[in-house]
Amino acid sequence: MDTSSSRLPDPAALATTVASLQSRARTELAELVAFKSVADEAQFPKSECEGAAKWVADALRAEGFEDVALLDTPDGTQSVYGFLPGPADAPTVLLYAHYDVQPTLDEAAWISPPFELTERDGRWYGRGAADCKGGVIMHLNALRALKAHGGVPVGVKVIVEGSEEQGTGGLQRYAEAHPELLTADAIVIGDAGNFRVGLPTVTATLRGMTLVRVQVDTLEGNLHSGQFGGAAPDALAALIRALDSLRAEDGSTTVDGLAADESWSGLQYPEEHFREDAKVLDGVELIGSGTVADRLWARPAVTVLGIDCPPVVGATPSVHASARALISLRVPPGQDVPQATRLLVAHLEKHVPWGARIALEQVGQGQAFQADTASPAYASMAEAMRVAYPGEEMQTAGMGGSIPLCNTLSTLYPDTEILLIGLSEPEAKIHAVNESVSPQELERLTLAEALFLTNYAESKRG
Repeated sequence: MDTSSSRLPDPAALATTVASLQSRARTELAELVAFKSVADEAQFPKSECEGAAKWVADALRAEGFEDVALLDTPDGTQSVYGFLPGPADAPTVLLYAHYDVQPTLDEAAWISPPFELTERDGRWYGRGAADCKGGVIMHLNALRALKAHGGVPVGVKVIVEGSEEQGTGGLQRYAEAHPELLTADAIVIGDAGNFRVGLPTVTATLRGMTLVRVQVDTLEGNLHSGQFGGAAPDALAALIRALDSLRAEDGSTTVDGLAADESWSGLQYPEEHFREDAKVLDGVELIGSGTVADRLWARPAVTVLGIDCPPVVGATPSVHASARALISLRVPPGQDVPQATRLLVAHLEKHVPWGARIALEQVGQGQAFQADTASPAYASMAEAMRVAYPGEEMQTAGMGGSIPLCNTLSTLYPDTEILLIGLSEPEAKIHAVNESVSPQELERLTLAEALFLTNYAESKRG
């Protein structure tokens, strides 16, 4: 395949080509969404992830990528790698996405089947449509569009992760063991999103994350609540008391020794817009203090992800001997995640009541990330987004979520420019039921990425 580029493609012609690829994008996204690629064998068979990985590898080979490989990472999952050579002396750009997805939660709450891409009200619905299988399609179509207009002007590496949502760090450890594999002049992480539909946005910061499993034990076995309740220590009640200690009266996260008063100075998030995006019920207050942007992007946030306890249906009148919970702590840039984990563990050990036995296990971790927005790559992306979104200027925002690989890449390659874009705007409802992607955003961001690769090649040539 000829990847040379003798002249800059006409933006209008490139936009027309990207638009013509939308039908293919929908077909391919439907194929990819059909894989139940949750990287947890307790929920779905490993073959679903393996099928998605093979689909990505086959797509890269079909586009002329070399050295396509399924990388067996230390957490037992597979990441997909490929390399597309560029013109002589051209820079190399690494494009990232992930094919694994979050569990579907309550499938009965989905309006359409979660693993069947369904068009409704101008959006495409399905688990992973925005986060982040749509990112895979965005990368593929950006390259296809450039090939139709003289070729891809840069060398391209693609890495598609298989366990990003689980936070088990397989690709991070693989990259650390093979640091030469992902070297690049610039990296485009296709796993973020616009601040809202139609407003082009790059994400400049990500909070880090730690996942901690906590178990509380008080008795050798459950007891009859009528015979023993009132004196026998209930493990579930002890766990609830310990978890409640992680929040102040206003709902702010409070972990002993962990700073929680930082401020965000960039793009702000009006409270009324947040309430609408988050679908907060009328009369229910937001939690925390400071601006919404402070709370989302500059301060720690704890969430109880799940509790193991008897369901209401079928519950017996018992004092519980044991109870478990999984806790997520998001940590803003500037705070060390291992230290935050130690503080969280110490806090829970201190606040569990009645001398109950408590055991804590860290099951996932990723450091926070902060990009250099003054780098040349950001200027190239700003110009690309200006064209792809007429009348709009690129905005810079934070994101409360975590992409642990970002910090690994910035540590391994401190001189590499890292940009975060993607399809996960608020209406996408990623990680929730009825996840969807805007096909218009997919088209515009595909065009923006194609233009960025052209602009970036020209900036390096000059």
